[in-house]
Amino acid sequence: MESSRLSIRHLAKNFGDLVVLTDVNLDVAAAEFVSLVGPSGCGKTTLLRIIAGLEHADEGECVLDGNAIDRPAPDRGFVFQADSLLPWRTIWKNVVLGQEVIGRRGAADDERARALIELVGLSGFEKYYPWQLSGGMRQRANLARALAINPEVLLMDEPFSALDAQTREIMQTELLRIWNAGRKTVLFITHQIDEAVYLSDRVIVLGRRPGRIKEIVKIDLARPRELKIKRTPEFVGYVDRIWSLIEHEVRASVTEEQAGGGTGPVAEAVE
Repeated sequence: MESSRLSIRHLAKNFGDLVVLTDVNLDVAAAEFVSLVGPSGCGKTTLLRIIAGLEHADEGECVLDGNAIDRPAPDRGFVFQADSLLPWRTIWKNVVLGQEVIGRRGAADDERARALIELVGLSGFEKYYPWQLSGGMRQRANLARALAINPEVLLMDEPFSALDAQTREIMQTELLRIWNAGRKTVLFITHQIDEAVYLSDRVIVLGRRPGRIKEIVKIDLARPRELKIKRTPEFVGYVDRIWSLIEHEVRASVTEEQAGGGTGPVAEAVE
């Protein structure tokens, strides 16, 4: 892919004797929205953590804008599965936390934070605390905090999994609206295939552990996208195609978990 923002070559990761990722190769363009799907334990989160600089690969390389990734940096923002807001800080102070950590809190940064709070629909809630907000509102604040440091790449690890189905659908449309306003490069992990298809330019399908890229599905659906697109034959066709790629492996993964082979801290680490 020409003008790749992120380039991954022959990436491999082990936890002791457990091979988590093997020979992963991927290019992601600037402003591209890419989702990662696959069975539990295939290494999706591990891959995202390597891109974030929170884990180190055992083999291969991960390069962002020509620079090898070896540690966390402000050019990457991470949105975790839980909202991870600090309960003793107001929404405003949570949003500017990243700016404080990297030592960047000037007038322009405060203005960016205010604009992001407005963008995610939380104007008027700056003085509220996380426990006073709904789950969807907390994830909006979490997203604003990740964007406040103005990263080149936004990494999102199942950010909507704890939300109810209706809120999740609304958050999907809101995420696309926010993404369209800034066009960050996004890597998004989800177990919901329809969510991946709705949000993405491409869906990366990972196979069962040891994780490797099984197929890359390009989503040729016009933007902007409304929720009603999920009822079209083209959309359903993408969902069916991706499910057919991983159905057997997902069933095998569930069977393994039920037998007790997928539990414990190591299994959680390689999700």
